Amino acid sequence: MVIRFSPRRAAAIVGALLAGLLLVLTGCSTGGGDNGSSQGAPRSTATAVGGTPSASGLPDWVQGMPAVPVGALPSQARDTLRLIDAGGPFPYAQDGTVFGNRERLLPRHPRGYYHEYTVPTPGSPDRGARRLVTGEGHETYYTDDHYRSFKAVLR
Repeated sequence: MVIRFSPRRAAAIVGALLAGLLLVLTGCSTGGGDNGSSQGAPRSTATAVGGTPSASGLPDWVQGMPAVPVGALPSQARDTLRLIDAGGPFPYAQDGTVFGNRERLLPRHPRGYYHEYTVPTPGSPDRGARRLVTGEGHETYYTDDHYRSFKAVLR
C-alpha cells in the first residue's frame, strides 16, 4: 500500500520528526525537577565555588542570575549545605536525587549533572518549596519557590 502526501504535508511530517529527534539527542525530553529518581547514593558536589572568574570576579556559572552569599541564606539552607558537604545523612529520601532542570533556568548540562536537596521550611507539613541544587562543577543554587527561580550561592 502506498500512502501519498502533498509536498506541504510531507515537509511538515519530516520537520516534526527532525524536531523530535533533536529533542531526544539533546536530552530535553528527559527533564525533571522533583522526580524522585536517584542514580546511586547522594553525592556531595557543592564543596567550592568553581568555574573561571569573569571580569566581574564571579564564576562564569553565576553570570546572568541573582547571587546570594552563603551567609545570607536561611539557617536551614546553611544546615543543608553542611549535610551536603559531609555526604549526609539526609532527612528526606529525595535528597541527593537527580534534578532534571525541566524548567531550564539553570545552565544546560547532561542529565545527572544536577542533584537536589530539601531545605526544611519551619511550620510546613511537607518538604516545602525550598531546595538547594548542586552541580558537578561545584555550583550551588538556591530556590525558595520550588524551581520557579534560582539564586547562585556564593561560597
